[in-house]
Amino acid sequence: MKNLFTSESVSEGHPDKVADQISDSILDAMLKQDPQSRVAVETMVTTGLAVISGEVTTDAYVDVQEIARKVIRDIGYTKNSYRFDSESCGVLTTIHQQSPDIAQGVDEGDDKKMGAGDQGMMFGYATKETDTYMPMSLQYSHDLLRKLAHIRKNTTLLPYLAPDSKSQVTVEYDEDGAPKRVDTIVISTQHDEDVDQPQIKQDLKKHLIPEVIPEELMDPETILHVNPTGKFVIGGPHGDTGLTGRKIIVDTYGGRGAHGGGAFSGKDPSKVDRSAAYASRHIAKNIVGADLADECLVQLAYAIGIPEPVSVNVDTYGTGTVSDIELAEAIQKTFDLTPSGIISRFNLLRPIYSQTAAYGHFGRKEFPWEKLDYTDKIKNAL
Repeated sequence: MKNLFTSESVSEGHPDKVADQISDSILDAMLKQDPQSRVAVETMVTTGLAVISGEVTTDAYVDVQEIARKVIRDIGYTKNSYRFDSESCGVLTTIHQQSPDIAQGVDEGDDKKMGAGDQGMMFGYATKETDTYMPMSLQYSHDLLRKLAHIRKNTTLLPYLAPDSKSQVTVEYDEDGAPKRVDTIVISTQHDEDVDQPQIKQDLKKHLIPEVIPEELMDPETILHVNPTGKFVIGGPHGDTGLTGRKIIVDTYGGRGAHGGGAFSGKDPSKVDRSAAYASRHIAKNIVGADLADECLVQLAYAIGIPEPVSVNVDTYGTGTVSDIELAEAIQKTFDLTPSGIISRFNLLRPIYSQTAAYGHFGRKEFPWEKLDYTDKIKNAL
């Protein structure tokens, strides 16, 4: 019996990711004008229509309709045949002011510090199985779609590609839990009508797979499925309604570790759903980067309006060089886990969020929560 684990990713043209990118682009536009903006924006996209709603408190004025159209245009929905394109789709906006009850707790909180924007638990995870400290199955799933988008946008190799696509990678592990080989790859990519499926599969085997999956992880038994239904012409928001926050496992760890349930996109960093998830990833990665564990899951939990977390939990799955309780104590000595402390540490009141909204929020060196800058501090606290 093989020891297999699978993760999936979706492209920037997937309907849910279109919605995420619109929400985060609106957030960025507001933060650019008013860094103290409080934003919770949700988007729905369907055939010929984007609906944007939510609650904000801001001094910024942004052209929501033009922001949405630019996002759709940049993704590549520019043809009438897609039944959802940047120039002809309708954009409806229904955004109102944030609840003063919520604002009161966040603005004042305990001891006049910024309180958490909501209750809930957030998880961060890291593993040594890749250079990015991400699960191999998810890392390759993201990389396949990022490369596919690059081919679609910047080359003429596969001129029939359309924006919507999904990937799935299954990795086989040995008896010690180390990655052994790639067992199965699934690619579903939207395409123009005038191309046959054998051609698509042949092109992906030649131009995509070798650029992403190391040769030593492939063998004659590795399975490749391309467009398993046999056709993928109808896609994007015309094929499936998209909603902000519906790809939370794609956004995080591909099913490894755990997830608290809160989505990220469209939320400013006073919402701990987002900022504390970034903080917990930073902590887990620095624990693994400090060689204190081969694998680590960190949970933070908050009460609305209260600055400090109500709990900190660590699980190193038996790989830790010290106990999980000792690590949890070291975390509380080392890190400021209040919302204001997290925001300050990562400089989160900047328009950096639209780039997080496709291909995962973690494992990408451009984000400040991915830095290995606390390894010595954690060791010293121990």
